[in-house]
Amino acid sequence: MITEKDLIKRLTNKGTKDEAFKELLHQYKERLYWHIRKIVLSHDDADDVLQNTFIKVFKNIDKFKGDSQLYSWMYRIATNESLTFLKKKSKILQISDEELQQQTINNLEADVYFNGDDIQLKLQKAIATLPQKQQLVFNMKYFDDIKYKDMAKILDTSEGALKASYHMATKKIETYLKSK
Repeated sequence: MITEKDLIKRLTNKGTKDEAFKELLHQYKERLYWHIRKIVLSHDDADDVLQNTFIKVFKNIDKFKGDSQLYSWMYRIATNESLTFLKKKSKILQISDEELQQQTINNLEADVYFNGDDIQLKLQKAIATLPQKQQLVFNMKYFDDIKYKDMAKILDTSEGALKASYHMATKKIETYLKSK
C-alpha cells in the first residue's frame, strides 16, 4: 500500500493525479461513507454527500497543507459537507433541523440498507436525540474509535471539549435507552 506522503505527492502532480485519486478513493471511500452515513442516516443521502466530498477533495488537494493527516482533512470535509447537506435539506423541506432528524430516524426503519436489529435502531434513535456536536463526537469515538487528538483536528475544537461532549452524550444515550 502506498504511503500517505507518496499519495499526496502523486495527487498534487498533474501527470499522476487521476491515478492517485483512484487509489485515494479505494483507500478511503468506505470509511468516509460510513462516517457520513452516521450523520445523514440515509443511504442515498450518504452517497450524494460522499460524492460531493470527493469532488471537494479532488478540487482542493493542492490546498492541503499537510499540517494534519490526509484522512483528518478529508473527514473534516466530509463532516462539513454532511452538516451543510442537512441544513439545506431542512431548508428545502421548510422544517427545523430537529424535525428533519426525527423524520430521518422514522425513515430508518423503512430503509432497505439499514440492516440493524431493534437494539441498533434504539441506539440510532437515542443518538438522534443528541445535539449535533454530541452526535458527531459520539459516532466518531464509539463507532470509528477516532482518538480525541485526531477528532480535535477534524472538528476544530479542544480535546477537553470533546471528552466532555462524549461523556454527556453517553449519559444521555444511557438515560434514553433505560427509559424505552
